[in-house]
Amino acid sequence: MGLGVRGKIHIHGLLENPDDYEIVGLCDINQKALDLVSETYHLEHVPQFLDAEEMLKTLRPEVFVFVTYPDLRLNMIELAVKYGVKAVSLEKPMAESLQEAKQMVNLCHQHGIKAVVCHQQKYLSQFQRMKKKIEEGVIGDIRKIHVETQAWFSQLGTHYVDYTLWINGGYRAKWVCGHVHGPVSLEDTHPAPDYLLGTMELENGVRAYIECGYLAEAHNPPEYSSSDNRLTVYGTDGYMYAETDGFWGACTKETNGRLVTGKDPGWRNHQQVPIQTPYYTEFAQWIEDDSRVHSCNIDTAYHGYEILEGMCLSALDNVRVDLPIQDLSYTPVLERMKKELPPCGSKKLWIYTGQTPRKERD
Repeated sequence: MGLGVRGKIHIHGLLENPDDYEIVGLCDINQKALDLVSETYHLEHVPQFLDAEEMLKTLRPEVFVFVTYPDLRLNMIELAVKYGVKAVSLEKPMAESLQEAKQMVNLCHQHGIKAVVCHQQKYLSQFQRMKKKIEEGVIGDIRKIHVETQAWFSQLGTHYVDYTLWINGGYRAKWVCGHVHGPVSLEDTHPAPDYLLGTMELENGVRAYIECGYLAEAHNPPEYSSSDNRLTVYGTDGYMYAETDGFWGACTKETNGRLVTGKDPGWRNHQQVPIQTPYYTEFAQWIEDDSRVHSCNIDTAYHGYEILEGMCLSALDNVRVDLPIQDLSYTPVLERMKKELPPCGSKKLWIYTGQTPRKERD
């Protein structure tokens, strides 16, 4: 369900795994989008629906992929439960409040639904190589992780918190502290404050620092700001970084203490579509084998959401927030920020949609 830009990329990932998936239904509220996808991907034989519930009721699929805005995702999980779906795949952020996200997790656990949230950039070649090298010990023991994204946290922050947990071996956060300001992006379809600055300690003692929004350091020209981000991992013997658009750097024992930089294929024209294939390969493996838990599983995604929510709570209440957050009876954070964050001259980042031409750095 949902056949926009991201929805089409999900279809590509499914079709690239023909031994594991068969697309049995297409759904969108726009008939033109349905017809275009049917023609483009040679799916003219696949039934079309304008309503998600009607599709699930009619077809009773095993897997439900829905590519919607975050305000619809809890409802989609409820429909999956109602019609006996075994597995779901959804986009990030998983919800608009931690309360909603917790309901989604509970529903999946209670009804045996395997769910994944699409933090797919970990499959980028530069990220895979960085993780492999770090596991081989080229930077020694991890000591500190720094996340920088020009996009606000509901656009890229949830991705990079997930990659922080992933690159550090899955250790969870013990506590978080944070600062937030700027109300402009709170009105976006992916709402968040214009800037977030947060810190956390992970279970293995590693400290992580998160910056999301217009005050994060820019590493690229403004026209590439929507993919301007960096994950830097510091160890006892060096550091490495990787960015969405292919850029990477390493100062390690292997480089004799020199910073070596490079460029893998670009995001938009080269890696954005192909990385959806291993995401769905791994999903099929988990569906068939409980022991092969997907790296984008909903429990990890929930913890990443909890980390960011905790940073917002810390900022609003001027406290350290210990994790996990046990009592969810508080006023939703987005609701509070819309009321409490004053205008401060901050700005919303321009997100490139591909509708206007630009030179890609391939």
